Amino acid sequence: MALDDVSFSVPEGEIVGFVGPNGAGKTTAMRIVLGVLRPDAGEVRWRGRAVDADARRRFGYLPEERGLYPKMRVLDHLVYLARLHGLGAADARAQARRTAELLGLTERARSRVESLSLGNQQRVQLAAALVHRPEALVLDEPFSGLDPVGVDALSGVLREQAAGGVPVVFSSHQLDLVERLCERVVLIHRGRVVAAGRLSELRATDPRRLVRVEVAGARPDWFDHLVGVRLVEPLPEGAVLELGDEARPDDVLQAARAAGEVRLFALVRPSLAEIFRRAVGA
Repeated sequence: MALDDVSFSVPEGEIVGFVGPNGAGKTTAMRIVLGVLRPDAGEVRWRGRAVDADARRRFGYLPEERGLYPKMRVLDHLVYLARLHGLGAADARAQARRTAELLGLTERARSRVESLSLGNQQRVQLAAALVHRPEALVLDEPFSGLDPVGVDALSGVLREQAAGGVPVVFSSHQLDLVERLCERVVLIHRGRVVAAGRLSELRATDPRRLVRVEVAGARPDWFDHLVGVRLVEPLPEGAVLELGDEARPDDVLQAARAAGEVRLFALVRPSLAEIFRRAVGA
């Protein structure tokens, strides 16, 4: 069984992160949304109606595996795909140029896809998902292979799409990106949704008190003598610590000052990675 009673929603104008370990069922779910696979039970709905081929034509999809024609030139490729989605010739060419510029591909417009780096091929694949002005975006690992500049460019594009009312769902193993971009997340494990909702709501379910402390020149075990203090994550010059009921932040700060030069001391919210570990019992 790949998916077991999976159900979640993606509101219009929001970016939703679809998170889970390898083999959790993310790609299978996305293929079902796009009609590549047929589910044994259940349905995909869009604006209150069951999704059909006409609705899917208005979706933008980025598959996990690249589906590009290597011998085609970038701009011709985008025009061709826009025409497949129903755009007229002139509109398709205008949209292809605009999308290429949006994703930093203008200088590569006449290049063959096979001559591009993997990162630029990923940009073309993303352009293919956007070129027909989709009403919804379903993106499977869209940041894979992108350098930091490409990540920033795509992040801006997704924010722009959401601001225009487009619902966006994307899967990623880069949880810091999911935290940065998404208001909502769906956590899936072994084919089941184990948690879903706004990040703020999921964080509120974690009762732990966490502090991040960075201390230059301190021994790694400088906090071991403190009662009710547990190491959550070691850092190069400090640690993220969990404080039990009997532990006070002031006591931790005093111990840190005694151990070395305190460069950072802050209460921290649980990260998405920590929320996920708790949800799956890891």
